[in-house]
Amino acid sequence: MGIYEELQARGLLAQLTNAEEIRELINNGKATFYIGFDPTADSLHVGHFMALCLMKRLQEAGNKPIALIGGGTAMIGDPSGRTDMRSMMTKETIEHNCECFKKQMSRFIDFSEGRALMVNNADWLLDLNYVEFIRDVGACFSVNNMLRAECYKQRMEKGLSFLEFNYMIMQSYDFLELYKRYGCNMQFGGDDQWSNMLGGTDLIRRKLSKDAYAMTITLLMNSEGKKMGKTQKGAVWLDPAKTTPFEFYQYWRNVDDADVLKCLRMLTFLPLEKIDEMDGWEGSQLNEAKEILAYELTSLVHGEEEAEKAKEASKALFAGGGSSENMPTVSLTEADYKEGRIDIQGVLVAAGLAASRSEARRAVEQGGVTVKGEKVTDLKTCYTKEDIAAEEFIVKKGKKSFKKILA
Repeated sequence: MGIYEELQARGLLAQLTNAEEIRELINNGKATFYIGFDPTADSLHVGHFMALCLMKRLQEAGNKPIALIGGGTAMIGDPSGRTDMRSMMTKETIEHNCECFKKQMSRFIDFSEGRALMVNNADWLLDLNYVEFIRDVGACFSVNNMLRAECYKQRMEKGLSFLEFNYMIMQSYDFLELYKRYGCNMQFGGDDQWSNMLGGTDLIRRKLSKDAYAMTITLLMNSEGKKMGKTQKGAVWLDPAKTTPFEFYQYWRNVDDADVLKCLRMLTFLPLEKIDEMDGWEGSQLNEAKEILAYELTSLVHGEEEAEKAKEASKALFAGGGSSENMPTVSLTEADYKEGRIDIQGVLVAAGLAASRSEARRAVEQGGVTVKGEKVTDLKTCYTKEDIAAEEFIVKKGKKSFKKILA
């Protein structure tokens, strides 16, 4: 099985152009491809995870990845999947985020000896002469066609700024520059980027030649990845300072039953034959599949040692075995106690399990809070320092949120 066939079997391919040429290129390690990452935060998150795994797979098959950091496009903001305009970031913030991205990507992609490139589109976008650019590149784009693109249609009712309207042209221009500078002959992206990517392919053919060897392929990457990368509290980050390895492990340990095999195929590097054997697993076996998923992905992002620690901490919490040493902890301060005591609402807020006392109250009233394995339903329940220090004081809200509290 070639890498093209493996991508198909793992459910990654959604739409593509020039299928046979793409198959020939990537199966023979002849593709120089890029994926773009706009630095809208100081860490990559699970929404980027599928793209990083894809780059790793293709590089291992002999192809050359280009990680394009959107230091220039981030100045505009991608309207795809948005109901409103992104907050404007300063140039300094964007540059800081770019540096953070570079460090994290190196865990997935081998940049040594020219095996991969990392470039920033700020290098060519920020110095463009606007009038010259519009005359040269803007003339290649039909406003009528652009307005039919899904990324713009969904924003027309709420309002689309002219600033964001430029994004498709900017992204298309990226492909042209990468083609000319580095021989980039293929682009990858999520299915929500399809219109932007087709614009890039068309621009290359218009500006260079109709026979320019530029391919476009899209993957169920951003749409699936964004869905998987969201929790009730926001994004699941790859930076351990923002999402601890244990919390990362628990996120994947608690994916929906219907998504377990999909995630194993799309995100892990386990052989497909092994994943196919899990297809009929149910009950406790399905939980085992979730543990395998959580371990594999935590190991990939944070290393085997952290994955082992997270696995042990998870056993301590849910199976009554293993060590709780690596469970996320919160140390209470003197200010948290009132006359030497802290009530259950205060515990939840101090632990970061509730944003406010009112949210904590609702959680208790709805029966979603346990302390040391016992459900707490009385809002007047209080604890002293001695109560908390006496034995492991683990507080849990719902099925997935918990902390070990230290006095």
